[in-house]
Amino acid sequence: MKAVVCHELGMADKLKVEDMPEPKAGKGEVLIDIKASGLNFPDVLIIQGKYQFQPPLPFIPGGEGAGIVRELGEGVTNVKVGDRVIFFHQTGAFAEVIAAPAATLVPIPDKMSFEVAAGFTITYATSYHALKQRANIQPGESILVLGAAGGVGLATVELAKAMGAKVIAAASTDEKLEVCKKAGADEVINYSTEDLKARVKELTGGKGVDVIYDPVGGDYTEAALRTMAPGGRLLVIGFAAGDIPKPPLNLCLLKQCAIVGVFWGAWARANPAGQMQNMQEMFALFDTGKIDPLVNDIFSLDDVEAAYACLTERRAKGKVVLKP
Repeated sequence: MKAVVCHELGMADKLKVEDMPEPKAGKGEVLIDIKASGLNFPDVLIIQGKYQFQPPLPFIPGGEGAGIVRELGEGVTNVKVGDRVIFFHQTGAFAEVIAAPAATLVPIPDKMSFEVAAGFTITYATSYHALKQRANIQPGESILVLGAAGGVGLATVELAKAMGAKVIAAASTDEKLEVCKKAGADEVINYSTEDLKARVKELTGGKGVDVIYDPVGGDYTEAALRTMAPGGRLLVIGFAAGDIPKPPLNLCLLKQCAIVGVFWGAWARANPAGQMQNMQEMFALFDTGKIDPLVNDIFSLDDVEAAYACLTERRAKGKVVLKP
C-alpha cells in the first residue's frame, strides 16, 4: 500500500511517500480501505515530536479518516464487511489501508461523503464537547470564535449557531470572514485591521462575550480575555499561533470568569458513551441541514507537504483532507 511515512522528526518536508506492507486486522480490529483522511494541528506537532503522545519512529501519521470495512478481526461484531465508517486512531490514517480498533468506529450517515466524514470527528467533536460539556453554552449567549475560518473554528461557528448562541467570528482576512458569514456568523471581526477589544465591546453593547473559543493562542488570547463578560468562559483549544500565552490572572479575578481547558481526545477515551451521544446529536444536526461541514482543500498523499503547508500557513478555509 502507499503511505506517508515519518522516518525523522521535523517539518513536513521530511515526510516520505512509500510503499509499505499492509497492516493485519488483530483481535478487536478491522481492516479499512481508506477513502479520505483529515489533517489536523496535532498531525503537525506529532511529526516534530511536540505532541503529548509520541509514537516510535518510523510511523504513519494521521489520526482520523473514513473508508470501507474490508476485513474483520477476531471478536468484532459491531460492524460488517462493506460498512462505510469513520475511524479515529492516533496514527496510520495517511495511507491506503489501516487496521483500526472496532470499538472506535462510527457509521457514516447516508448523506455524508467520505471527504466530509474524514474530517468530521476531531474538529466537530472537539468543538461540540467544548461548547456542550465544557462551556455549557446556552441559547442567547454570545461567543467569540478566534481563528474562525479554520477547521475547528468553522465547526464552532456552525455548532454554536445551531445551539442558539450569537456568534462573533474573528479571522485574519476579509476573505476568511466571508466564509464565516456563510457558515452562520452573526458578526465578524478582522483582527489584522481592527481592534479586537473595541469591536467586541461595540458588538455586545459594552457587555462583552460570554464564551471565547481559542484555538490560536499567542497574543490573541489576552486581547480576547479582555473582552470577557462577567461569568464568562475562555475555552483553551490549542496554540496554532505557536506561542503558549501567559495571560495575567488578575483579569480572571476582575472579570469573575473561568479559563477552561479542552482536551477532547482524553475525554472521549474516558467517556465513550458520552462521545457516541455527541456524535449522534451532531449527525442529527447534519441530517437536518443545521451544519454543513466545509471541505475546501483536498490533496493527494503525494502532495502531503502542500497539505501541511496549507494548514500551518493558516490558508485553510474549513477542513484539509488527504485522499489516497
